[in-house]
Amino acid sequence: MSSTGEAEPPLPALAVRHLISQRKVVTALAGVVADSLLRAGGGSRRSSSELPGPELVEELAPPSERLVRDYLRHVGADVRAHRGTIPPHLFPHWSFPLAARSLLGLPYRLLSAVNGGCRLVLRAPLALNQPLRVRARLVAIKDDGRRAVLQQRVVTGQAGCELALAADLYVIVPSAAGRGSPARGERPVRDRPSVPEGASELSRLQLSSNAGLAYAILTGDFNPIHWLGAYARAAGFQGPLLHGFALLARVIEALQARRFGGSSDRLESIDVRFASPLYLPSEVGLYVTGHELFVGRAAGEPAYLTASFQEKLRR
Repeated sequence: MSSTGEAEPPLPALAVRHLISQRKVVTALAGVVADSLLRAGGGSRRSSSELPGPELVEELAPPSERLVRDYLRHVGADVRAHRGTIPPHLFPHWSFPLAARSLLGLPYRLLSAVNGGCRLVLRAPLALNQPLRVRARLVAIKDDGRRAVLQQRVVTGQAGCELALAADLYVIVPSAAGRGSPARGERPVRDRPSVPEGASELSRLQLSSNAGLAYAILTGDFNPIHWLGAYARAAGFQGPLLHGFALLARVIEALQARRFGGSSDRLESIDVRFASPLYLPSEVGLYVTGHELFVGRAAGEPAYLTASFQEKLRR
């Protein structure tokens, strides 16, 4: 339920309203699967040394007002705070097809990819009823022989502001050298950060067992590890886990509600690391110390997400 008391629509209603609008994202996901299978079968590969990669550009219709409203309800937002604008954390909905194309042909097992984190820079609000101009490219690869981090940059603009939203995405895959293990399952405990003992709890986040499927319907990211238990377990997880970007959306909305007094235009940037899988259903807290954020069950416990953020200077 959003902070205005508006109940989230049930899953069947979401599916009827929005599934058809996700066909481009689903098609892009299918393209990644097909490309990974082609590489596994010995198909031609694109050189990973040609960086940065070519910039892909597309002009897209904005998401519908109904989709934006249902999405905001789903992530617990105050719908009124976003009146006339598109929430920036909805960017996976329009970014994924172009971002996926920027990875095609690489010598990596993209089916084993996990979301390592992202950095968002918010320069201007996105108007609800204006077309989006989206640019995406692969900008860097760091491959240590065990795993590789693929850095993509996706920039979204509109008329009058070509750099409204910049997103750097970090995708983790097994190394192309073949010595890495699939980037699935739990991160070793020694590598996991913890929520600092002195951090203040900003908000509690309630995540239902259907949160992964609802987010998939609203954004088009239908990776079954987020909503299909048998598939998630076969991939090495304990069960369905929340999308990293779904957790990010809740974090940003809680930050705006509790730290920024309900304002949706105070956040300048946020740099996020997804530290470990957050299984569904779950209840976790958002903790803050200075300009550092942590998501975990309690202070002193392992963190599922860590982030740093900057506020815009008041004029």
